[in-house]
Amino acid sequence: MIVLFNFAFWKMHPPNCVLMSVLLMIADGLIVHGPSGPLVAPLGSSVVLLCYVNELSVMEDLEVEWTRTDSETLVHLYQDGESRPESQQQEYRDRAHFFTDQIQHGNFSLRLDNLRAEDEGRYTCRVHSQQDSGETVVQIKYVERLLVSGSDEFMSVGEDVTLSCSVDSHITPEHIEEVSWRKTDGDILVLLFQNNKTLPDSSDEQYRDRAELFTAEIPKGNFSLRLKSVRTEDKGVYMCLVFAGGLSANATVVLERLGFSVLHVMVLILCISASGSALLLCYLIYCRSHEKVLRLQVLLVFCPNMNLFFAFILWGFAEGSMHETVSCCTLYFTRPLMLFWAAPYLKDFPDIIRRWIDTSTIDIQISVFTILFYSVLLRRTWSTIVQYTEGDKAMITALFVLMLLLCLIKVIKGITKIIVEKKSSNVETRERINHVLEGWDLLSCRVLPLLQFILVFYSFGAAKRAFFVTGALPLIVMLSDQEWYLTCLRFCSDWIGKVIRLVIMLVVNAALFPLLFLYFKTLENEKDRFALVCMVGLFQVLSMIRFSYDYLDFPRVHILYLFGAVVLVLVNSTVLMTELILQAVNGERTVEDLRMVIFPSECLFILIGMAVEILTFLRSINKQIKQKKIKDGKSGHKHDPEKTAEFCEMDPLPAFDCELSPAKDCVC
Repeated sequence: MIVLFNFAFWKMHPPNCVLMSVLLMIADGLIVHGPSGPLVAPLGSSVVLLCYVNELSVMEDLEVEWTRTDSETLVHLYQDGESRPESQQQEYRDRAHFFTDQIQHGNFSLRLDNLRAEDEGRYTCRVHSQQDSGETVVQIKYVERLLVSGSDEFMSVGEDVTLSCSVDSHITPEHIEEVSWRKTDGDILVLLFQNNKTLPDSSDEQYRDRAELFTAEIPKGNFSLRLKSVRTEDKGVYMCLVFAGGLSANATVVLERLGFSVLHVMVLILCISASGSALLLCYLIYCRSHEKVLRLQVLLVFCPNMNLFFAFILWGFAEGSMHETVSCCTLYFTRPLMLFWAAPYLKDFPDIIRRWIDTSTIDIQISVFTILFYSVLLRRTWSTIVQYTEGDKAMITALFVLMLLLCLIKVIKGITKIIVEKKSSNVETRERINHVLEGWDLLSCRVLPLLQFILVFYSFGAAKRAFFVTGALPLIVMLSDQEWYLTCLRFCSDWIGKVIRLVIMLVVNAALFPLLFLYFKTLENEKDRFALVCMVGLFQVLSMIRFSYDYLDFPRVHILYLFGAVVLVLVNSTVLMTELILQAVNGERTVEDLRMVIFPSECLFILIGMAVEILTFLRSINKQIKQKKIKDGKSGHKHDPEKTAEFCEMDPLPAFDCELSPAKDCVC
């Protein structure tokens, strides 16, 4: 339309037409083009801010200026035929560049490198050429950013520490897909946040119930981790890894230690106190007469073990895992029962207390350990029990209930027997009640060790092995039946029947120990399987010593008692102190689990006692045979008291045998 108008006007007024065309060009000015819409670019990338004209006729006095619209900050300048980087603001220096070789073609676009989150905003491109000018606006709507930052922390053992993790992103926190905290040493998962939920069950066992996020801070992009009751083994490098919108970023936090805490010092004091009290009491006991040491003996049983009991409680708060702490504490809480049972001075107690210790201490120890261990096992299994079949679920529950009942029977039997002996004057009634109690106790003693294996096999998905052990259950019960002994007595002498009974006892108990190998194989995916095997080994040894009590008399030898009351306390307290010091120095555990030291040492004490017990039994049998030969007189001589005395001098029975087993035929 303008062209037609100019042509018509030219015909009528040629000079005036030239002037009008110039005025129209000035009125329109430069038409500067930009992008069709806002720009989106990932963090750290380069982005081109478009700015161009269709045709550039004049290069003289050309000036191109890029500024931030909101603050008029100068981003870049082209002037006098060259770029002017010295005029840029500091935050854009070496990041904003013109395409210099394209300017003569009308391309004034700007390349912005290493894009930052703060680069979001509106940019104005102004072009000046002689009398003409024009501009366009370019918007960087948002930078696809995912920035994760953290800072190093120092820990004081036993206290809580916060590992910072702050997320800066164009993606709102509720749309962040996953945040995971990991310890880089061993790639251990500390805590997982996924789909707007914290998943504490996915944490590694050593961090379970100790790691948490600040829920109220998550909408602000704060995913800092709170680690409670810090241990020296927590020292190391932690990574906060964030996934959102196809992007991922991470930050590391170094957790440094500050040394011993109050808990550490208290554990060391208790360990030193346990060792010192054991040595001091032992010295005082063997420096005084027998009549004055009963109270000291009682103190020797209780003081060192209770010190270690409290030491392990504090160790659990400072360093140990829940299973490790509870197991060791339970062992030292019940150790006085075992030491009373093996004490040479047991005869100095009142008869009712002595009989109760004789019949109930091992039962109580077995019951407490069984309930404790398998309650913890059931708790661990319960988290994964949804994966089991209905039959396995029912079997696990039934076995656990049955084991609890058998353990309660043991405890009730011990209490009831004392009450009956104390209050019932009718001998026949008392014997009938005791017979019923002994029957139930016999059942629990024979069945309980096998039930433990069956429950473990079912709990860890080895139902076939559990079925195999179930098939062996009737055989074990049959071999351990009292009828074997009674049958032997009908056809042979008393000492032969005792030997056969001893052999049966050893065979029955030895048959249970190969199951430990299957048990170990079943737990191959468990981190603490060595410790669990040590615990089950102690259960079997306790069951063995309880089984042998029906056949033999446990030897109350001074040297064995001192080994259990003093030597084991010294060893275990030293192990605990050494582990505590080395872990504080190195920041990692030397012994993976203290149960691997504590429980085998207790097994050694019991097994040595059984070995002495069997040796004593065999020597008493040998003595009976020799006495019988002297009494019957194979050479035709009648029994001569002087020769009997001479024989006793040649082959004397150990003092503790005659002193502590008055029921035996001690003629010396």
